[in-house]
Order: sequence, then C-alpha cells, then structure tokens
Amino acid sequence: MTHAHEVYDGRAVYIYAYDIAYEINLEQVGFLLSKPLQEYAIGPSKRNPKYYFFYRPKFCRLSDEKCLLYGQPVILYWDVKVFSVGAISIEVSLPFVGVSLHELVGYHDPIFDDKMSLEMKVQKQAEMILAELRSMCVNPVDAIGQSEAYTVFCLNRLSDNRKAEGWLKDNKRAVAALLVEEDDPELLSDQEASETVGRYASYYDKDVVVVDWDAAVVIDEGESLEDILHIMELANVQLAELAAYDRILDESLQNAYRDLSRRQGRVSGKRIRGRLREIRVDMTRITDELTNITKFFGDWYLAKVYEHLFDRFHLSQWHHVVSEKLRVLGDFYGLLQQERNNLWMMILEATIVLLFILDLLLLLWGH
Repeated sequence: MTHAHEVYDGRAVYIYAYDIAYEINLEQVGFLLSKPLQEYAIGPSKRNPKYYFFYRPKFCRLSDEKCLLYGQPVILYWDVKVFSVGAISIEVSLPFVGVSLHELVGYHDPIFDDKMSLEMKVQKQAEMILAELRSMCVNPVDAIGQSEAYTVFCLNRLSDNRKAEGWLKDNKRAVAALLVEEDDPELLSDQEASETVGRYASYYDKDVVVVDWDAAVVIDEGESLEDILHIMELANVQLAELAAYDRILDESLQNAYRDLSRRQGRVSGKRIRGRLREIRVDMTRITDELTNITKFFGDWYLAKVYEHLFDRFHLSQWHHVVSEKLRVLGDFYGLLQQERNNLWMMILEATIVLLFILDLLLLLWGH
C-alpha cells in the first residue's frame, strides 16, 4: 500500500564530474582551495572485499555554504575528489527533513533564493579548482566544459519494521516519478514505472539502491552509504572521461583527414603520422587506466550496484565507440605508414636501377 503523505529525512547528493586535463599528477597535489587532500578509501564491511582493489583518488572537504532555498535556510556540504586520469568530481550534499517523495522532485536542480542554480554554483567552484590545479595538469583544458551530473536521493532507513524491498514495491510509482522528474506519478504507465525502478540492489532488509540513468534513490546510512556514493562517482567519472575521449578522437580524425587532403610532400605526411601515433598511444593508455579505476572480483554488493550503473550509463556502448574510433585511427595510421613504406620502396628500387645504370656506364667507359 502506498503511503501518499509519508515524509522522509535524508539528503540529496549531487555529483558532477568534469574532464579538466589529460592527466593530473596527484603526488604534487597536497592542498585544494586551502583544504588538505588525502587519499580516499572505501570502508571495510561484510559487503565489500577484505582487500582493497579499488582506485584511490585524492579527497578533500571544502567549506560549507549557507543558502536560502524556498525561503528556508539550508547548508550545502562540498566534497571534491581528484583523479589522476584528468578528472575531478564535485559532490554537494543538501540535507532535508520531513519531505515527501513528490516534493523531492523539485530537488533535481534546485534554484536558490539568490537566483543561482546549483549547477551554476558548482561550475564556479570547478573553475576555481581548475585554476589551482592547472600547474599540476598535463594538457589542461582551456576552460571548464560540460559536466556529467548525477543526483542521488538518500533516505534515512525506515523507522518501522517495513522491509526496504516491500517499501519500494508499495511506492513504485512515486519512486519512478521522482527518478524521471514527473510531477504526477499517475501519468506514468506501468511499463515505465517498472522499467525505471527495475534495476535495484539490496543487501539487508533495511537498505535498497535504485538506479536510473541520471538519478538514484538510496535507503541506507553511515559508511555503507558513503561507499555506494563513491561507486556512483566512479561510474560518473568514467562516463565523463569516455565522452571527453570521444570528442578528442572525433577532432583528431577530422584534423587528420583535413591535413591529409591538404598536405604537400613527404614532410607533412611525416607530421601527420607522428601526431596519429601520439594520439593512439595516449588514448589507449588513458582508456586502460580509466577501465582500471573500478576493479571488482567476485559477487560483491558494490559490484552489483556498479553493474546496474554500468548498464544505465551505457558504458559498454561508450567503450565500444571509443575502441572503434581508436581502431579507425589505427587503420588510418597504418595506411599512412604503408604509404611511407611504399615511397621508400620506390626510392630504393629507383636507387638500385640508377646504380645498375651507373655500373653499366662505367663498364662501357672502361672499354
């Protein structure tokens, strides 16, 4: 049975991932916006592996920010993670008390009383972070670009004896409407509601994680909730980086085609080959590092959560697109290399012929 007027305590967590550089030297990063950076690690629990196989970014907590939202004072809690693959992830937490699932729909992208949206605030923070990290970056971007954003509605564990999976079944439409930003849950079809909440994971009776393509609902608390949020951050960073690599490869291929059509002589061809070789090596290495920021072994709970995110974000398709463009780039480089080899073969054959003619002339001259 759906509890239409039921209210919840918890927090909305907004995760923004930005690609800011080709690579970030984490060893040189000790402070960020005057706050100390430390290595981030997930906590040990029954649901996680005994030994830590996960990628460890650097983490810091920025100063809290007091704001007015719908006339009520709220506090924004800011966390930042820095990844060596050239990405940063900004996590903003907005606590709420006594809010219904319907009211939470308005929390997807809140606009504060100062007329600034959360995205604008995060963009401003990201620009300051880029300015501070620029000297530690390899090939930093000129300016902060589009982010990959993900919203997580974290509800405190149910106070009564209800099981989380039972709660999800009873509130399927309301949860689906929250995830897809639909004001009226009754407008959703049964198929859409079932599809939206269909990918969920639960370990204990009191916890559940429901993931969709740009938002999630989590009932959990404490350290285990932080681990789940970290996994969501990793998947979001992967999506942001894959999208950035896709843009780089598109631009590289277009430049290569244009340069090849305009090139004059062998020197330009050599320059194009050198550039393609460099891009291939860089993209292959970075893609491998990006894949390795999440290493799962066995049937762990966090691995299940990540698997649902991997599917919702279509990361396999993104990996396929990037790999295919790397293959095209490799074929293009191979054609240019073959062209170069053919040129040298022609030069070699012409040299042999000339030497033969010279030898013949010397022989005739001797007689």
